[in-house]
Formats: sequence, structure tokens, C-alpha cells
Amino acid sequence: MGWFESGWGLSLIVFLPLVGAVAVLAVPKAREELQKVVALGFALVTFGLSIVLAIQFDYGASEKIQFGTSREWIAAIGSNYTVGVDGISLPMIVLSTFITVLAIVYSWDHWPEPRNPKMFSMLILVLLTGMVGTFVALDLILFFVFFEIVLLPMYFMIGIWGDRTEVRIPVIGKVTEMRLYASIKFFLFTLFGSAFMLLGFIALYFRSGPAGDRTFDMIELAARSDLFTGSFAFWVFAALALGFAVKVPIFPFHTWLPDAHTAAPTVGSVLLAAVLLKLGTYAFIRISIPILPQEALNWAPAIGILAVIGIIYASFACLAQTDMKRLIAFSSVGHMGFVMLGIATMTDIGFNAAIIGMVAHGVITGLMFFIAGSMSHRYHTREMSRLGGNQKLMPIMGAILGLSAMASLGLPGLAGFWGEFMSLLAAFNPNPALNVGLFRTLMVIGAIGTVLTAGYLLWMMQKVNFGEPRESWDDVDLHDVDKWEMMAWVPLVISIIAIGVYPRIVTGATNDAVVELIKNAFGG
Repeated sequence: MGWFESGWGLSLIVFLPLVGAVAVLAVPKAREELQKVVALGFALVTFGLSIVLAIQFDYGASEKIQFGTSREWIAAIGSNYTVGVDGISLPMIVLSTFITVLAIVYSWDHWPEPRNPKMFSMLILVLLTGMVGTFVALDLILFFVFFEIVLLPMYFMIGIWGDRTEVRIPVIGKVTEMRLYASIKFFLFTLFGSAFMLLGFIALYFRSGPAGDRTFDMIELAARSDLFTGSFAFWVFAALALGFAVKVPIFPFHTWLPDAHTAAPTVGSVLLAAVLLKLGTYAFIRISIPILPQEALNWAPAIGILAVIGIIYASFACLAQTDMKRLIAFSSVGHMGFVMLGIATMTDIGFNAAIIGMVAHGVITGLMFFIAGSMSHRYHTREMSRLGGNQKLMPIMGAILGLSAMASLGLPGLAGFWGEFMSLLAAFNPNPALNVGLFRTLMVIGAIGTVLTAGYLLWMMQKVNFGEPRESWDDVDLHDVDKWEMMAWVPLVISIIAIGVYPRIVTGATNDAVVELIKNAFGG
């Protein structure tokens, strides 16, 4: 397609969902079916364009920015509309559009209360624009704008359609609905991190050169990395790391995540887990490390230590949960810990591990949240002590839950294996500039984390799927997987198996790009 060669194809992928949101807004409120058709149509076209992008992408030159364009945007500060795609961002773009289509398909007959398909569909489409825009942006200010766009749709998803269970706010002691508490906590945490991130961006801009030659361009800033040294680099990396760490989230900045996941409607949890958590890890690879490589090496041990603390902490936290959805939420902290451990090694294997780990977590945990939402809808509870015997009551749903749990614990042959295995392998042979003994110790602790991960997921399976039903469900409609769920889940099941059997689906795009990134940042 000439659109991509001319550089505007990426912009079409970014802004077409926003056009779709406006189109949904124009549909009369009473015509729900048309609203859903319009939303799904725009999501499908966007996904189709991302597949065309993947087909036309030159995998032999995945380290180069392709299909890029740069236009003057805010001339007063030298910020441009600069977008492009390489082997690192391509998998994330496809993942974002793919999950969004499945989220709308699932929602077709599973709209959360209060029922408002029009507004809910619009928020999903705006969210997609923010997600894809973040992955293609090559200007720091443009990146910041897209990074923040995702904040508002998710805030409203949780705040309007979230869990209405009453909770007592810690410290304050005030009783409020879970959805209100979780949405405000999500908003404040993310905004807090973003403030530091923006300060870091501004500092880089003013240090990037003399007046008239300053830039927000990520590629140019990486080329000028020698300008960012000493205490300046230390504090800027700290500011950026704090902003990105909240989004990941890294322990101990994770506390908003279990509450947000628990309160969010099913589709909100899926999008949050599958894509939004990847914005922070992607930013480490795209911004912090190429622009501040020496400081990245200095901070790598701290990042690695926090990563394995998160892995172990999340495992024990999962074993303490009674709510199925909250358990899956805490598991995300552990899985993102493996992603950050891979990044902390500052090696090409570690970065490949991080990216395939991000994609795998997206499809696996997205599927698990879909299932948890459907089970909650049927049983009207998420308490695992009441959900026993699910395999007998709903065998297809039970089987899909079993597959997703096996993938999540890292069973070889399924998608979750590669991220964990490669991350541990990278920790055994980290960047030569790092303390090998420390990282091998982290590898051992991380390996223990894989055992604990298997423990809590098998425990969940035993509580939820196995045995006899804990109580009578005669007055509840426990129908097995319906057609909309099947259409949303089967592509995820296929993806989990395909990536597990043939990881080159992801690494074929990423490998040359991360090798070039490591070479440019650290030499050799």
C-alpha cells in the first residue's frame, strides 16, 4: 500500500480509531446494534491495517525506522509530529489492535452495567489511539501526549462501570465504592509518575544542545547521548524510571494495579493487562536506555533487584488471595518482574525476552481476565472457595482456563515459557559491565519465582476447576462458553500455542532491532 510507503499509513492506524469514536458518537443512542457494528468495523479495519503493516515490514532491516514521517508540530519548542516503526514497536502495535478487536467482540453481548454501549465503545477506540500512538511516537512530547491519552478512558471505564462493592479507604477510613477508590488511585499514581517523566523530557531537551539546536527527537537524542552524563544523567534517569516504573508497575509502585484490575469491568481489565502495562516497559527500551546508556548500566542492578522482589512478592500475594480476579491481577506484577529482569541485564537476549514476555503476557493474561469476567457474570461471585467444580459445570470454559493457567506458569510449548526462560538465561550472562555474581543470584531467585508461580496457578486451578461443585447452582444459568466468548477467546488460544511453538513470530521482528540497540548504546 502506498499509504505506508508515503509515511501516512502509520498515522492512519493511529487516528482511524479516533475517527471511529466520532462515528459512534454520531449514531443515535437508541440504535445500539449500529453503534456496535461501527465500533467493531473501525477496530477491524485498524487491525487489518496493522497486519498489512506487518506484511510490508522489511524484517531484514528491522533495526531501521520504517514507514516514518516527520512534520512540524509545535515549532516554538522544536517538537515535531515524528512517527515510525521498527522491530521493537511492530509486535506491540499488532498486539494493541488485535486485543481491541477481541475486546469489542466479547462486549457484543457482555456490556457492563450501567449499559451504555455507545460511550463504552468510544472509550475503547480512544484508548486504542493512545496505545498505538505511544508505540509509534519518536518525539518525546508526542510520546507524552499519547502516553497520557490512555489515562482518561481507563479512568472512566473503572469509575463508571467498575465494581460497586463498598470498601474502606486505608488511612482515611472512609467507606466508598470500589470503583471510585480504584479509579482515583489509578489516576493519581499514573499522573504522579507522568509528572516526573515530563520533567525528565524537559531536562533532556535543554541539555540536548544550544538554543536553536535543541530537540525532543528520540533518535537524535540517542545520537547525542554523550551530552548526558554525571549527576544530570543520574537524576534524569531517576525521573524517567519513576514515571515508567509506575506504569509497568515495578514493586513497590504496584499497589494501584490490583485495585484497578479488581474494580475494572472485564474489558477494562483485559486492555489494562494486555497493553497498558506494556507502555512503561516499552518506554524503558525505547527512551531511557538508548538516550542514557551509561546511567542505564548504573541503575541496572537496582532494577534487577526490584524485579525479582516483585516476582517473589507477587507469588506470595497470589497465594493469599480469595478473589480470582485479584489473584490474576497480582500475577501480572510477577510476570512484569520477569520482563524488567530481562531489561535489567542490558543484553540482546534480555531485551528479546522482555518483548516476547510482553506479547505473551498480553495474550495469556488477557484471556484469563476474559474468563474471570465470564465466570463472575455466571456465578455472581469471584470467590474461589465457591467456584469449585467448574470443570464439571462448564467443561469448555474450564479447559480454556486450564490452558491459560499452564501458559501463564511457563509450560514449555506455550507462549509464557519463552519470556521467563530467556530472561533467566540473560541474567546468567548479563552485560559484561554489570556484576555477574549479582545477576546470577537474581537468576536463582527468579527461578524460584517460577516454581512459586506454578504453585499459585495450580492452587487456583484446584480451587476453581477441580473437585465437586461447592454448592448448588440450580438457580443460576451456568451455560458454557457462548459464541461471542468463543470468537474472542479462540484467537487468543491460537496465539498462545503459536508463539509457544514458534517464538520467531515475535523474535523474527525484534532480534536485529535489539542487537542494534545494544550495539549503539553499549558498543561491541
